[in-house]
Amino acid sequence: GSFHPISVMQTGNKSFIYDMGHNFVGFTDVKMPVVDAGQKIELHYDDFFMKDSTSFREDQYTDYYIGDGESEGSFSSKFNYKGYRYLMVKGLKDPIPLENITGSMVSTGFNGKTTFACSDKDMNAIYEMVYHTLHALTLGGYMVDCPQIERLGYGGDGNASTPTAQTLFNLAPLYMNWMQAWADCQRDNGDMPHTAPNPYSAGGGPYWCGFIITASWQTYLNYGDKRLLERYYPQMQKWLEFAESHKKDGLLAQWDATEYRNWYLGDWATPTGINQTDSLSIGVVTNCFLSDCYATMAKIAKVTGRDADVPVYVQKSKELNTLIHEAYFDPEKNSYSTGTQIDLVYPMLVKATPEDAVGGVKQTLYNETAQRFKGHLSTGLVGVPVLTQWAIENGEAEFMYQMLKKREYPGYLYMIDNGATLTWEHWNGSRSRIHNCYNGIGRWFHQALAGIMPDEEQPGYKHINIRPQLVEGITWVKASKNTSYGPVAVNWNIENNVFTLNVEIPAGSTATLSLPAGAEQIEVIPAIKETGSSMTLPSGQY
Repeated sequence: GSFHPISVMQTGNKSFIYDMGHNFVGFTDVKMPVVDAGQKIELHYDDFFMKDSTSFREDQYTDYYIGDGESEGSFSSKFNYKGYRYLMVKGLKDPIPLENITGSMVSTGFNGKTTFACSDKDMNAIYEMVYHTLHALTLGGYMVDCPQIERLGYGGDGNASTPTAQTLFNLAPLYMNWMQAWADCQRDNGDMPHTAPNPYSAGGGPYWCGFIITASWQTYLNYGDKRLLERYYPQMQKWLEFAESHKKDGLLAQWDATEYRNWYLGDWATPTGINQTDSLSIGVVTNCFLSDCYATMAKIAKVTGRDADVPVYVQKSKELNTLIHEAYFDPEKNSYSTGTQIDLVYPMLVKATPEDAVGGVKQTLYNETAQRFKGHLSTGLVGVPVLTQWAIENGEAEFMYQMLKKREYPGYLYMIDNGATLTWEHWNGSRSRIHNCYNGIGRWFHQALAGIMPDEEQPGYKHINIRPQLVEGITWVKASKNTSYGPVAVNWNIENNVFTLNVEIPAGSTATLSLPAGAEQIEVIPAIKETGSSMTLPSGQY
């Protein structure tokens, strides 16, 4: 849509800053007054400006308008979209009227439509922020980290947000293009960069490099198309061989930076007070990711008919999990590595934690979150999606919900309360305020609260697992998603201690409904009253 600035302020001689009201990605039309012949008017754009300071970043990008001295003009650069909220106009003695400046959002024309709303306005605000952020980042055939600074297709950011982005949108064509870019960037020795396309040595780590494995699998899971799995299986194998060449005593060890990739990260963009450079944390995070890659490769091998490879990758994951637990687990503390949320959760998620130790590690997670992190979600780019996936798979909706409700730093409501309209790059708002860093939480709203889950055995929502999770404080949820088979929708509410659930399943699909824990009475349809834990429903409305 199109809109006008909501305010203007003068910041110096012939310098005015317009507030467009929210961050967005798009074009700007400016109706200019008569400008002296040859005079150059500058237009600068910034996503991050504090009104009580002069910290406008004029070097983000600049457009120029040159007057002819005779007539009013109109300026609009359609050659380059901008990501910004604040527009600085320099060179005019008087401000341009607000109605003469028009912002227009641009985006890729995704088909498919996803909706979510619930009784908690805070959750709706977080969901909407993530939704609009991802919509703004998928321009140009891949998902960028930010539209205004780097515009790079980072694998780490991609890994963090792909399950959410593919839940919210039909991005199958984008991933067909993006995975080809990753394959094109692979080096002869199997090494992968941290971003594709790969113009320079961008920062990252193994979680960034292995994106071709995890993203191809997610694309198959969400859209049912196995072409990426078949096409890039050799590249996946080649990268795993490269990673294995850098193992020490069976564990992934740090490798050197190159001219095409830099750093060696575990988690990234963690809150103040968490040392993301700690070697113990980096070790457990990178090796858990490699274990996940092995497990995913086993599933890919099965789907693509490479039956002989299945037990090979299953065994590699199992052996690595054993080493992860031996190397990083402290039995006295029931803790891994540095005891941060990602260090505790990732081993449990990839099943490196033995079953008899899971209870103790979970209790450590609860204790550390309550005491050390004051009840906050306290992790970074990698940790957010890891914790989100673990919470969804283990019915930990209440644990996640209580963290999301915190308004102090760090957290999503802290962002929103401090003016965020799209998600930030860092929890404190530094550097970028349109960023693909913390959007991994977005899948939780559909997959936990609404309970709409794809099924690996029948991907693309051919079969749907519907497992709503209840939390104290939310009394209704309405969610829908368009799949390749048609719309799936879940609508539940609690009133007078009665839990009522309505489900819509696409024609040609089936669903298995698992009734949520804590529902005292179930009403699916008048003809069906189920007291068991699950039932399988044919396509239709209930």
